[in-house]
Amino acid sequence: MNAELIVLLVVVVTALGFDFTNGFHDTGNAMATSIATGALRPKVAVALSATLNLVGAFLSVEVAATVAKGVVNLSSVGGEDLLLIVFAGLVGGILWNLATWLFGIPSSSSHALFGGLIGAAIASLGMSGVEWSGVLSKVVIPAVLAPVVAGLVATCGTWLIYRLTSGVREDTRVRGFRLGQIGSASLVSLAHGTNDAQKTMGVIFLALVAHGTITADTPMPFWVKLSCAIAIALGTYLGGWRVIRTLGKGLVEIAAPQGMAAEASSAAIILTSSHLGLPLSTTHVATGSIMGSGIGRRGAEVRWSVAGRMGVAWLITLPSAAIAGALCWGIAHLIGGLPGVLVVFAILLALSTLMYLRSRRQPIDPSNVNAEWTGRLEPATATTDNVVDLASRTAAIDPAEIPAPPAPRPATATPVTRVEPADNVSA
Repeated sequence: MNAELIVLLVVVVTALGFDFTNGFHDTGNAMATSIATGALRPKVAVALSATLNLVGAFLSVEVAATVAKGVVNLSSVGGEDLLLIVFAGLVGGILWNLATWLFGIPSSSSHALFGGLIGAAIASLGMSGVEWSGVLSKVVIPAVLAPVVAGLVATCGTWLIYRLTSGVREDTRVRGFRLGQIGSASLVSLAHGTNDAQKTMGVIFLALVAHGTITADTPMPFWVKLSCAIAIALGTYLGGWRVIRTLGKGLVEIAAPQGMAAEASSAAIILTSSHLGLPLSTTHVATGSIMGSGIGRRGAEVRWSVAGRMGVAWLITLPSAAIAGALCWGIAHLIGGLPGVLVVFAILLALSTLMYLRSRRQPIDPSNVNAEWTGRLEPATATTDNVVDLASRTAAIDPAEIPAPPAPRPATATPVTRVEPADNVSA
C-alpha cells in the first residue's frame, strides 16, 4: 500500500466524518418544530429522520455533480495535490460544524464544506483554483435567496392556516396539525437526504478523481452512495440536541399549525433545489421557514436577538471555514506528504474531542431539549428554576393587593378569684 493510497483512505474517512457531523448538526432542520410542539417524542423523531435521510440519499446525484465539478478548478490540479486540497477543506468544514454545534448555532454545513474547499484551493493554487462563477451562481445567490423565499412562503402559509381554521376548536386544531407535522417533518428529512448527503458524495468523487481511480465523467459508484447514506443517517440518529433546542425553543415559541407550515415550506424548497442540482443550505431554508411561521401568526414571539446571532454566524461561515481549510492545507503542505496529512488528522481528532468534552459540562439531551427558553442555550438547573420561579412570582405581586393585618384586640383585665381561708381548718 503506497502513501498516496493511504492519503486517499484518510480523505474518504474524513469525508464520512463530515457527513456524520452534517447529520447531527442538521437534524433540527427537519425535526426541531415537531419535537417542540410535541408532535413527536425526541427519540422517535430522530429515528424517523435518520431512516428517511438514508432513503433520500439514493434518490438523486444532481447535487453531488455540482460539488464535484462546480467549486474547485479540476483542470488546474490533480493527483496528491488535489487530495490534499480536498482533505484540508473537509477538516475546515468539520471544525466549523463542531464549533457552531457546541454553541447551538444552526449554521450551514454546506457553506462550511464549500468554505473549507475554497480556502484550501486558494492557499494551494491562488484565486484561479476556484470556479468563482459556479460559487456565485450555485452557492452565494441561493444562500441569499433561500431564507427569504422560505420565510415568505411560511409566513403566507401560517397566515392562511390560521385564517382557514379560525372556527375550529383549539384542541382539535392542535391535535390535527400535530398529526400533519409527522408527514411534513418526514418530507423534510427525505429532502435533506436528497440534498446534504449528495455533498459528501461529491467530495469523495472528487478525491477518487484526484487519485485516478475514476474520471470526472464516471457515474457515481454505488459504494460511495451507500457509505454516505449510512454516515448521515447515523449522525442524524444521534440528534444534534443543542441545535434542535435553538431552532425549536429559542427562535420562535412555535405551535403545531406553525410547525406544519414551516416544514411544508422547507420541504418544497429543498426538493426543488435538489431537482435543479443546487447545493442549497437546508439550515438557511429551515430557519427562514421557522421565522416566517412566527411572523405569520398574530401575537407570536420571534426572538430577534437569537436570529441576529444566527445571521452573524451565517455571514462568517464561508470565510471562517475557508481560513480553517487554508491553515490545515498550510500545515499539511509544510510537513509534506503522508506525515503532514496524519498530523492534520490528529489535530482534527484532538480538537473534536475537546469540543465534545466541553459540551458534556452542560449536556442537552432528549430529557431537557424542550425545557423553557430562559435566554440561553443551556436549560436552567432545578435549583435555578426554583429561584427564578420564586423571583418572578414575588415580582408579580402588587403591594396594594396585600391585605392589611387584622387590628389587635383591646386588652381586657383578667378577673382574679380570691380564695377565703376556711374557718374550721384545724392545725
